[in-house]
Amino acid sequence: MSTPTPRDPSSNPSSSDLSRLLRGVAEHDEGAFAEVYRQCSRRVYGLVRKVVVDAELSADTTQEVFLTLWLGGTARYDPHRGTALSWILTIAHHKAVDKVRSEQAHRVRDLRWGIKNQDVDYDHVSETVIARDQSAAVTESLKNLSAVQQEAIHLAFYTGLTYNDVAEHLGIPIPTAKTRIRDGLKQLDTCLQAG
Repeated sequence: MSTPTPRDPSSNPSSSDLSRLLRGVAEHDEGAFAEVYRQCSRRVYGLVRKVVVDAELSADTTQEVFLTLWLGGTARYDPHRGTALSWILTIAHHKAVDKVRSEQAHRVRDLRWGIKNQDVDYDHVSETVIARDQSAAVTESLKNLSAVQQEAIHLAFYTGLTYNDVAEHLGIPIPTAKTRIRDGLKQLDTCLQAG
């Protein structure tokens, strides 16, 4: 028969011992507090971590639980209503839920602030007016080009054809298509600069 392995005393603290230690913590006995921490900190952290998920926030929340105990929270413990460990874990659960709610509220506040205070990159109305004016100026300037230049530029820029496609569509050599487009663009630029 094998001998049972010794249990880690911090894995399942005795309820009566823990109750006694909580009374000591209520009287600000540092030794009692250190023992409560030693016996319960892993369990508290484990529970908090399941709720909060983030390791750093879980560690902070665990500290808040033990700070609450030290600052007088143990005076509210009633041994007739449950074990000391379940009472401590209930406090831990409440603190963890509060932390999650607080973090979520913080993210929502940040998002709302960001939406309210985002910089507008440009004025949509003035951008539209400028684009319309430029479009009208280009359309008017196109009238100053020869018919063959207008046709080549229209095919290249309004239908998205390449030089090769324009040449093929018009039945002209590629260099001729390039020349018509290039000369037309120069003339457009001159008209737009003068306008």
